[in-house]
Amino acid sequence: MPKVNEPSKAHARSMRAEQTPAEAKLWPLLRAHRFSGIKFTRQVVVAPYILDFAARSRKIAIEVDGDTHARRLQYDAARNAYLESRGYRVIRFTNADVLDNIEGVATMIEAALALAMSASLPAPLPRGERE
Repeated sequence: MPKVNEPSKAHARSMRAEQTPAEAKLWPLLRAHRFSGIKFTRQVVVAPYILDFAARSRKIAIEVDGDTHARRLQYDAARNAYLESRGYRVIRFTNADVLDNIEGVATMIEAALALAMSASLPAPLPRGERE
């Protein structure tokens, strides 16, 4: 596993401590293998980016975007392209999606996990194991 950039790692740690309200609402759904038995992690460094949530074993990145992302379409497109080149499938939700329709968000994540599993990706790592 490549060494993580220390400033990025420190920034990710501070982001975990200061979640947005939408991230705080989504995290209990994803944490502790509660979502389809898949391990999700918060604020994952995939240099030069930090993902809001990631299921490393299924290469799924979940991004929860605030209002500022509507003005950052080129940045988000370049970020998605980079992450996809690293094998990640990026799923984006707005803060409003998460805060107002958590059931719909859960359904979309479930569908992405089912698609990833049907694509014959490697089996998830045993509990506690990391890539």
